[in-house]
Amino acid sequence: MSTEIPQPTSQPGMAERAIDTAADVSRTIGEVAGGLHAAVDRLTSAVEESRRPGGALATVAAVTREAPLASLFVAFLFGMAVARRR
Repeated sequence: MSTEIPQPTSQPGMAERAIDTAADVSRTIGEVAGGLHAAVDRLTSAVEESRRPGGALATVAAVTREAPLASLFVAFLFGMAVARRR
């Protein structure tokens, strides 16, 4: 028979829980920042690819230079169509 008195298990204190929570939040923010960085890199490369001659943005830019009022009208109509759907 043992005469040792069982020691109560200590619960983490408020400071320890706060530090753990801060570490979890920091880790999550780092993961989100990494994901955003990767998304921005992909978007940047897609825009650069589209701006090359023959790409969609290059074509839109050329048409806009040739007929700015018609392009403005088309952009207005597109904006109205998008606004009415909401």
